[in-house]
This record gives sequence, structure tokens and C-alpha cells, in this order.
Amino acid sequence: MTKIDDESMELSRVTARIQATALAIVCGLIGGLGLFGMTAWLLIRGGPNVGAHLSLLGNYLIGYSVTWFGSFIGLLYGFVIGGLIGWSIGKIYNQVAHLRRQR
Repeated sequence: MTKIDDESMELSRVTARIQATALAIVCGLIGGLGLFGMTAWLLIRGGPNVGAHLSLLGNYLIGYSVTWFGSFIGLLYGFVIGGLIGWSIGKIYNQVAHLRRQR
């Protein structure tokens, strides 16, 4: 094998680890601020039937509604749900990368 082949084989085995906590915080911020922003946008825009579809999240997220108070509740729910999703993705990715490195 040539030197280039050896280097490409080495690079294919090396994978970067993801900081699951950092990914959880970033995904949580995106989820929380996204839900807060959507709710706030609908409240500012106004209209006869404000947020009919978004208010259906109240069936799953206890306390959430398309109100200013509900937007802050949505901020918390979005942060927690987004954080859990981000943390899970980071942990699963790291486990798969670890298994691939062992081969």
C-alpha cells in the first residue's frame, strides 16, 4: 500500500466525538426559542382565530396555549424536549462511532 492509501484508511477510522451535553443545550435552545417565537408571532399578528393549529399542542404539553403566558410555558417545553432529542442523538452517535472504531 502506498502512503496515501494508509492515510485514507486511517482517516476513515477516525471519527469525531460529539459533546452530547453541548448538543442538548443547542437543540434545547432551538426548540424552546422556536416554539416561543412561533407563538409570539401569532399573537403579534393577531386575527379572528389566532393559532388554531398551534393550540393543538396543548393536548400534549400541559399548560401550553397560544397566549403570552403559554409562550413561556412553550419555551420551557421546547427546551426540555429539544434537549432530550439532542442529548439522545449525541449519545447514539458516540456509541455507533465507538463500535465502528473497535472494528
